[in-house]
Amino acid sequence: MTAASRRVPLGGDPARWWHTIEDGRVQCDLCPRHCRLREGQRGFCFVRMRRADRLVLDSYGRSSGFCLDPVEKKPLAHFHPGTSVLSFGTAGCNLACKFCQNWEISTSRQWDTLAAEASPETIARVATQHGARSVAFTYNDPVIFAEYAIDTAWACRQAGIEPIAVTAGYIAEGAREEFFAPMAAANIDLKGFTEEFYRQVTGARLEVVLDTLRFAVHETGVWTEITTLVIPGLNDSDRELSRLCEWVAGELGPDIPLHFSAFHPDNRMRDIPPTPASTLRRARRIARQAGLHHVYIGNVHDAAGDTTWCPGCGAALIVRDWYQILDYRLTADGHCPDCGSAIAGRWQDRAGDFGRRRIPVRI
Repeated sequence: MTAASRRVPLGGDPARWWHTIEDGRVQCDLCPRHCRLREGQRGFCFVRMRRADRLVLDSYGRSSGFCLDPVEKKPLAHFHPGTSVLSFGTAGCNLACKFCQNWEISTSRQWDTLAAEASPETIARVATQHGARSVAFTYNDPVIFAEYAIDTAWACRQAGIEPIAVTAGYIAEGAREEFFAPMAAANIDLKGFTEEFYRQVTGARLEVVLDTLRFAVHETGVWTEITTLVIPGLNDSDRELSRLCEWVAGELGPDIPLHFSAFHPDNRMRDIPPTPASTLRRARRIARQAGLHHVYIGNVHDAAGDTTWCPGCGAALIVRDWYQILDYRLTADGHCPDCGSAIAGRWQDRAGDFGRRRIPVRI
């Protein structure tokens, strides 16, 4: 039976990664939490539940809403610049980030949050109708609705639409290959660079995320970019930023785009001030000194931090104003027209013209 032909049953859609352990509980094998559930219990993410002696995904086929965005908002700076992406998410999360800026969705325990119903093929069709080049699984983490994300990604591929995962990368080794297999691009959060930060602020483990990044970059064809939300007093020291940037450059390579994004008070961290623009510029300098070629600044206006620069001759190749492309000088095969240096990414002969718009879409 295809994803298009099935309706999600009232009992939820069967999950793919689980097994029964010796004491009779069902263990979820999708993420490193390995929640062990008795009948009627839900996992940490809330959307995966034991029902009738099996694990089900309650949120399959249901979304918190759809919107057309610029692809730069994901953020992806080296993936078909200027094009539009159909974005959507579901509810729940397998992390507990105190700073979460989508907490109304990620921590939701109310199913009326999931207002829209759509099959994978419907999403692909709507993306095509609206001229979107890609579909992004975002707002909350697609790892927890992996079955729905994977089915939708394959449906999009068949329709010529490129799937994007915006994720914290907190996924078990056994599920990584199937999750990333249909994806064309991913932005993976690297939220800090100490186990203490991950444990205390996100409720997760750093090493799992590092393993996911290594896998995505070295063992898949997925175009990968990284985002770090810089939080004053928590992960913004020169030492931590240097270690993070040196790890990215050394383990993943100098061409991986890294985005430093500004924090603003939200959720359970309303007592911490917003990130100063000067802190983001300092982080960018540290990253450049570590050898990274493409470092961007987000959530504040910064012309240099929005621009794609040639690592060979220093020419401005893609000039942006927030999400608007002002100048696009790359060749169709992704080279600097001045010195011929290759610029890593997924390119086209000219930039898209979607601009800064954000357009809600009804399914």
